[in-house]
Amino acid sequence: MPEMPEVQGLVDFLDGRLTDVPITRTMVANIAALKTYDPPIDALNGSEITRASRHGKFIDLATTGPHLIFHLAKAGWLRFTEQLPATLIKPGKTPIALRVALGDGSGFDLTEAGTKKSLAVYVVREPADVPGIARLGPDPLDPAIPLETFAGLLAGRRTQIKGVLRDQSTIAGVGNAYSDEILHAAKMSPYALASSLSEDDVARLHAAMIETLTDAVAAASGKPPAELKDAKRRGMQVHGRRGETCPVCGDTVRSVFFADNSLEYCATCQTGGKILADRRLSRLLK
Repeated sequence: MPEMPEVQGLVDFLDGRLTDVPITRTMVANIAALKTYDPPIDALNGSEITRASRHGKFIDLATTGPHLIFHLAKAGWLRFTEQLPATLIKPGKTPIALRVALGDGSGFDLTEAGTKKSLAVYVVREPADVPGIARLGPDPLDPAIPLETFAGLLAGRRTQIKGVLRDQSTIAGVGNAYSDEILHAAKMSPYALASSLSEDDVARLHAAMIETLTDAVAAASGKPPAELKDAKRRGMQVHGRRGETCPVCGDTVRSVFFADNSLEYCATCQTGGKILADRRLSRLLK
């Protein structure tokens, strides 16, 4: 799933490449991806893109007309081309959800792999008209969340810390992958309750979050969309590296599996050597 650093990389690319370029045509191939009807998507045609920005994991293309906003969800991506193909897309027979043609001949497709379609497209007058944006918590880096604010977000939360980091209404932009990376850098169990953390724990977690996300954004900066996924994979210490060696201590990276995803962690670095049970068991192995 694209998370804040990759989304920021896409925004930087789009802002530099598409500002002042007109949208000539929009083609919806998966009608379920379009979540709004007023303004109609055709209202984008003829407008010029004025700015690309980010709200959590939402990408916002402001135009001289309405905003085109999209969320790539778990398996979505943006595929940009300098020369958009002339072939028509056939609804229901393509991974493409939306195609946007631009006045200079270029364009981009929003694509989604797999059968579980969650990619979402919105055409709105204001970003706050998107429910998911209206509910977002603060962005961790825009500007960097102060330690005192971060501590307040965690206070009294009897929720596992990995879930708190992934809660978009608490902190915007962090998902499954970077929550694993932040917790590994902080040497903290993903099962620790937010309300149980000491002041030192919170300070360590805050520092790990800022450093991990800052480094990931820097790694994504300046890369075209086609290179962002590989850059993300290369930067991971534990996420997606089950069975590999922890780069910090040399232990084996382990996984806990859920219905539709998994988390990765290092027992030596994060849980005092204890191996976490599958969350369906809801306990640590003794």
